Amino acid sequence: MASPQQNAQANFQDLLPTMADKLGGDGLIGELCNGFTLLMDPAKGVITFESLKRNSALMGLQDLSDDDLRSMLQEGDFDGDGALNQMEFCVLMFRLSPELMEESRLWLDDVLQHEFKHC
Repeated sequence: MASPQQNAQANFQDLLPTMADKLGGDGLIGELCNGFTLLMDPAKGVITFESLKRNSALMGLQDLSDDDLRSMLQEGDFDGDGALNQMEFCVLMFRLSPELMEESRLWLDDVLQHEFKHC
């Protein structure tokens, strides 16, 4: 049986690579910031479980269970406060995009190899 996190990832259509190609790096970050703003609790300035549940349909996540939504929050919550700040949200979106993660890894490998050749 799949875990809630696996279910959430299976339901997630990876559009970030397409967005990155069309918008460029700055445009993609801008769109991620817009997504964060749509999902956040305006009074707290972070994405809470309640704000994610309330606004999830705006991001096409209306079919996710409460457990799936909690798993998403836990996956990205690096500081352990139970919510996602803007940086945690952006990092989570990149981590959920296997293609962007692979492109980033390849780019980093190239940079490191270039640096080591010049040492």
